[in-house]
Amino acid sequence: MTTGPASDVQQHEPQLCDAALSRVFDILGKRWNGMILGALSGGPVSFSRLSRGVGGISDSMLSDRLGELAREGIVERAVAAGPPIAVTYRLTPAGVALMPALDQLTVWARQHLDAPS
Repeated sequence: MTTGPASDVQQHEPQLCDAALSRVFDILGKRWNGMILGALSGGPVSFSRLSRGVGGISDSMLSDRLGELAREGIVERAVAAGPPIAVTYRLTPAGVALMPALDQLTVWARQHLDAPS
């Protein structure tokens, strides 16, 4: 028989992950998506400015991620007639509703994660 702190811990079945939480992490867990959403949180941004704002992402990856976020209803692409034609990206109402949760994750990260080296 084992004694000590480890034996005092009651064993229980792990809680099943909520399907909605799993779904949101399918989206936010993809590299760059959180950073893209953060870059769009201040308002509409052109593709080139967004590319500069999310340092390190290739244009093709940014295009892919924006397309995915648009299909999820989080980001929308707006085309303004030109000349020249101007394309901007912005958060949808669903994307704006996500911002308080991302803000809280940012606060948590600053308090509990080491700064990158």
